[in-house]
Amino acid sequence: MRTTNPFDDDKLREECAIFGVYGSEDAAAHAALGLHALQHRGQEGTGIVTYDEAGDQFHAHRDNGHVGDVFGDPAIMKTLVGGSAIGHNRYSTTGDTMRRNVQPLFADFEFGGLALAHNGNLTNALTLRDELVRAGSIFHSTTDTEVIVHLMATSQGSVVKRLVQTLRRVEGAYSLVLLTRKKLIGVRDPMGVRPLVLGRIRDAYVLASETAGLDILGADYVRDVEPGEMIVISADGLETLFPFEKRPSRFCVFEYIYFSRPDSIFDGRSVYDARRQIGAELAREAPVEVDVIVPIPDSGVPSAVGYAAAAGVPFEFGIIRNHYVGRTFIEPTDEIRHLGVKLKHNANRAHLEGKRVVLVDDSIVRGTTSRKIVEMVRAAGATEVHLRIASPPTTHSCFYGVDTPERGKLLAAQNTIAEMAALIGCDSLAFISMDGLYRAMGADSRNPQAPHFCDACFSGEYPIALTDRDAAGRPQRQLSLLRDAG
Repeated sequence: MRTTNPFDDDKLREECAIFGVYGSEDAAAHAALGLHALQHRGQEGTGIVTYDEAGDQFHAHRDNGHVGDVFGDPAIMKTLVGGSAIGHNRYSTTGDTMRRNVQPLFADFEFGGLALAHNGNLTNALTLRDELVRAGSIFHSTTDTEVIVHLMATSQGSVVKRLVQTLRRVEGAYSLVLLTRKKLIGVRDPMGVRPLVLGRIRDAYVLASETAGLDILGADYVRDVEPGEMIVISADGLETLFPFEKRPSRFCVFEYIYFSRPDSIFDGRSVYDARRQIGAELAREAPVEVDVIVPIPDSGVPSAVGYAAAAGVPFEFGIIRNHYVGRTFIEPTDEIRHLGVKLKHNANRAHLEGKRVVLVDDSIVRGTTSRKIVEMVRAAGATEVHLRIASPPTTHSCFYGVDTPERGKLLAAQNTIAEMAALIGCDSLAFISMDGLYRAMGADSRNPQAPHFCDACFSGEYPIALTDRDAAGRPQRQLSLLRDAG
């Protein structure tokens, strides 16, 4: 069962959210609030694990659904006692949608219990899993995250030493939070593809996927966890380690374009401001004579603001979004699916009729929603409809923790821009160039010494090895709890 809107199938899916807090009297409540602020990163399932020092006991609750549904019962929250906690919001990029895959995962080791939550994707998880199964490991989920648990179980030394040994064997993009009886640990992969930030609220430390997860608590943003950094928080304070070989940073540029909340900040840069700058650069690269600039809400709004300001054309909310769609109450038959876009978007005719319109969106994946929105805007009386996209064409799948369609279903991978415009039905279509995207971000795509991002979904240049996939990017095999025997 997926808890995302069945009509919203034309976006790259958010990855996951992770959250951790240490030294708080209200650790579970803080975790639930932090996960609520990060709900956009995963809507399939959510979970919290706490540790109660007084009772020397871990407590956990996980289930499919949104944070408000899973943790809305005060009786459940009362069971999650303790001064430290970690939490996770899930959108499955590896493993099926089932309750046993909801994180945080928990296991008992010889040193005690350990809970683990993961945002990202391990690109050699199947290879490692096969090795572990042959050695006798028994897996209980289909997530790549469980590989980390089994590798730690077969490592030696303290929890920190075991984690370092484990992460030196895995490949991929990851941010992790781990909770033991005495420690909260946060770590990012050596290239820093997935985000993790550090905050503080009074005497408590907080780790979160985004600063929005700190803001809801009134926590102070301290800094980003650096690529390849491991932060260990205990009663002795905060210790920071860099146990991996230093590699060039490759932060996911789509965090700025779409995934993150616009009020979040990464590495000192406002996501909202980055999107606005991208829109301004897009206006300079792809001008067109029109009467009004209209965002496709919500993710297209900041870029449309920047586009309108740079173009000197009025900005209007010509499309209104219904924020209360959720799971539809109507069985999604083919006929209803055709109308499905209107459950989420409706044309604001007063600002479209008789106008030449630029629609601004963050990306095009399959193109089905773009086509329906263009049709809707034309039906509202627009005389011209031009589409401007605040990212380069999405031509490749992501294997680093973002659920994307296979390449054959990506519109830009199969068609030229002119062909895409014809399929969508717009008068013109333009994407920001790769150079333009980097200029908007204050970087240089052609200079290897300048700040660089992971842009594999646009360029096809994957900075981390895809060990579990063949030369065409196809998985070597599918993972299932019901594999045939024999």
